[in-house]
Amino acid sequence: MAEQTKAAKADRDGAGYWAANVRIILVSLVIWAVVSFGFGILLRPMLSGISVGGTDLGFWFAQQGSILVFLALIFFYAWRMNKLDREYGVEED
Repeated sequence: MAEQTKAAKADRDGAGYWAANVRIILVSLVIWAVVSFGFGILLRPMLSGISVGGTDLGFWFAQQGSILVFLALIFFYAWRMNKLDREYGVEED
């Protein structure tokens, strides 16, 4: 009986861990898509009036901004996953 309870708890914890992991991935992908595809391509005409570094903001996002946001997302994901690992007790030594 106690083994069944432990197994059920482990299954719930595993499901919660993966649900949180997938949620973090989906949020990161949405941010990445909005910045790279939205700001760099779809919203570029609207952003053309704003100047950044001698060029318009839409071009800047397409060339440099999306890369910087992508790097920030990598560090955010690593930080958040380390925190999530500690919460569920699966952190690395």
